[in-house]
Amino acid sequence: MNLNSLTNQVTEIAKKAGDFIRQQRKTFTPDKIEFKGLNDLVSYVDKTAEQQIVAALTKILPQAGYLTEEKTINRTGDRYNWIIDPLDGTTNFIHGLPVFSVSIALQEYDELVLGVVYEINQDECFYAWKDAPAYLNGSEIRVSSSSSIDQSLLATGFPYYDFSKQPAYISLFTELMKSCHGLRRLGSAAVDLAYTACGRVDGYYEYNLNPWDVAGGLVIVRQAGGEVVNFKGGSEILKTRELLATNGKITGEMLAAIKKYF
Repeated sequence: MNLNSLTNQVTEIAKKAGDFIRQQRKTFTPDKIEFKGLNDLVSYVDKTAEQQIVAALTKILPQAGYLTEEKTINRTGDRYNWIIDPLDGTTNFIHGLPVFSVSIALQEYDELVLGVVYEINQDECFYAWKDAPAYLNGSEIRVSSSSSIDQSLLATGFPYYDFSKQPAYISLFTELMKSCHGLRRLGSAAVDLAYTACGRVDGYYEYNLNPWDVAGGLVIVRQAGGEVVNFKGGSEILKTRELLATNGKITGEMLAAIKKYF
């Protein structure tokens, strides 16, 4: 399989879905919101974008299965599976905050081999594939060179439905905010990872994550020279639902802080 060619096709699919989402934002109204759970919002935009993405991906890799956020398709492939978040940052989208994205990854057996994150509002497409650099709109990107937390800008996400770890999270947040240039909460895990990959932030951590939130961004960070681990420092991310992504230089310092509370 030519992952370069396949990635180029996937970027176009992500951009087309992004165009649809961008147009829908112009006329979207609160009465179109649905609730999947506590503070877990969705709309016809998420579902329709997912259907469009699945239809397009099926044409280029018909044997693949799918793991999707909105579960518009239920199919598992023997070798290949797409992992899709059609609209990462739905709450931002609904409220008109301009940070939301499309995230698509391809998993071959247990290995993520391709990742695309399209940040819709900035028209920025981040992408990477196995054994190749990471790119933003055709230009190669690399993680930052910051060597310590006190030189770093960090990103995180806030819990919005499972608050069982909130005290530990707040304690960690308090420690880090005293040590770094700042902490940002953008509202899209895929964008947080993409921004880590291109050096806009030096590290990103969050828990209660789903595979579709992070799979695309994981590939991009790793191919941009960064490091992605779980809160114990292990390489398994998708099943642990917790993640630390860094430029590779501040991983040890970040893990030391995280392990005090998690």
